[in-house]
Amino acid sequence: MKKIYSISRRNFIKSTLMSAGAFCIGSNTITTSFARTSTDKIIGANEDIRVAVIGIRSQGNGHIQTLRKIPGVRIVALCDVDSNVLNQRAEELAKHNIKVKKYTDMRALFDDPEIDAVSMATPNHWHSLGTIWACQAGKDVYVEKPVSHNVAEGRRMVEAARKYKRIVQAGTQCRSSKGLQEAVEWIKEGNLGAIKLARGLCYKRRNSIGKVYISQSIPKNIDYNLWCGPAAMSPLTRKNLHYDWHWVWNTGAGDLGNQGIHQMDIARWFLGETTLPQKVWSMGGRYGYIDDAETPNTQIIYLDYKRPLIFEVRGLPRAAGDNKMDSLYGASIGVIIECEGGRLVNPSYTSATAYSNDGKEIKKFNAGGNHHENWIKAIRSRKSSDLNGDILEGHISSALCHIGNISYRLGSLITPEKFKDTLQFNSALQEVSERLSKHLEANKIDLNKEKTYSGDLLELHEGEELFVGNSKANQLLTREYRYPFVVPPTII
Repeated sequence: MKKIYSISRRNFIKSTLMSAGAFCIGSNTITTSFARTSTDKIIGANEDIRVAVIGIRSQGNGHIQTLRKIPGVRIVALCDVDSNVLNQRAEELAKHNIKVKKYTDMRALFDDPEIDAVSMATPNHWHSLGTIWACQAGKDVYVEKPVSHNVAEGRRMVEAARKYKRIVQAGTQCRSSKGLQEAVEWIKEGNLGAIKLARGLCYKRRNSIGKVYISQSIPKNIDYNLWCGPAAMSPLTRKNLHYDWHWVWNTGAGDLGNQGIHQMDIARWFLGETTLPQKVWSMGGRYGYIDDAETPNTQIIYLDYKRPLIFEVRGLPRAAGDNKMDSLYGASIGVIIECEGGRLVNPSYTSATAYSNDGKEIKKFNAGGNHHENWIKAIRSRKSSDLNGDILEGHISSALCHIGNISYRLGSLITPEKFKDTLQFNSALQEVSERLSKHLEANKIDLNKEKTYSGDLLELHEGEELFVGNSKANQLLTREYRYPFVVPPTII
């Protein structure tokens, strides 16, 4: 097979460093060096698809358990920067007579010509670069949500998938729910009349992550350089390296990008929107805690589509001392589609119920689906159109979370008196304000002692992933990268 790239890890690092002096975000280009080790041929029905799983501590272990049960799929390799987890997962698979190669550095895995596809469940900040490298190496990709750490990264992933003709599935598994597929079509057919408003809810209990006052040591079994990758390699200033990376901007996107991406994607799916909105606005705060987290545990996001999309994040319970969460129309983590003739409530990953305006049940939808199986089917057909969650869909929905966070991060402190005033520009937001005020009161949150941030209403260029006249907001569409872990500004 003709090689269009040199595949060695050493040559990759060398070529990237040589490009470093010429690199400037948004202008010059860095090329990466991997070989196309897989072909574009259609894999026969009787041929095994050889898959590697990257990032296997938690969600990635779920990938392993799902993939090993799919006929015609063979797990042949695992990759993780934690040697303890890597050895443990390999030993677990060995008990099922599955022998795998073990990698610490995903670049070495991409060099392996005996791997057809990769399923990736690393922390967010690795999703984009890992996917791009995999595409350049000729591997098909399943990548967890959110697909990117910032908006520009997601667009580069789409470009890489198209350029290298790879099958790239975003891990928004609700797209493979037969029940939700039916519900979306039913709403689009006008059975509840025109859509007026879409709501996304992420009411999920999140405790404080604690407070430390000195940097924490990194366990010897973890390659921290590889763990950080494209992110800044900062001292560990929180108790837990794992999972709590969700709550710092260097690596995560808060619960809006963690759990909320699923509901954001479903809401946009119902609306049928395929681009970013005209405007975005967010407000909120991290109420009730003094800890090492940076992301809000309470947040409102307004996305100005023709039919608005309003998203709510709540990490506190329904009241102080209570373990249960608030709900709206029976949903705590879900989507509500308000229409002229009623509403559709999606309270889970697979189910939805339609109600008339007077609250009578009209129709139920409830059927699951296997997102990894859908990915495997598309790998065999070589048709990205067979994917339920193509990378483009994953990118747009992830980008909605990112721009909501950008508005929040650029927000200014507001007084309790201004709290309700900031929500007066939209009638639906006034109702959200009233419910949120009661929620905070029930949790004994004193807004005179807590910090609330309200962002500007940011405008986006029509049809583009760029803010109008706001350089600070545009800077947050991407990030500075740590060599040699650089997401290129263009895919060539």
